[in-house]
Amino acid sequence: MESILAATLQAIGWILGLAFLGTGIGMGILGSKVAEAIGRNPETKSDVIQSVMFVAIVQTLLLLLLFAFVLVLLFFNPLAV
Repeated sequence: MESILAATLQAIGWILGLAFLGTGIGMGILGSKVAEAIGRNPETKSDVIQSVMFVAIVQTLLLLLLFAFVLVLLFFNPLAV
C-alpha cells in the first residue's frame, strides 16, 4: 500500500521535473531564435514570429494542463485505497 503511494509520488515528481525542464529549455531556445530572426530581418516580425510565439503560448498552456493533471493524480489517487 505504501509502496504504491511512494511510487505514485515519485512518478509525479519525475513528470513535473521533466515537463518543466523541457518547457524551460524549449522556451529559451525559442526566445533566442526569435531574437535572432528579428535581428536578421526586422520586416518578418509581424508574419512568422507571431505564429512561432503562438506555438510557445500553446506549449505553456499545455504545461499548465499537465500540472493540473498531476495535481489530480496527487490528491485523487485511484490506486491508493
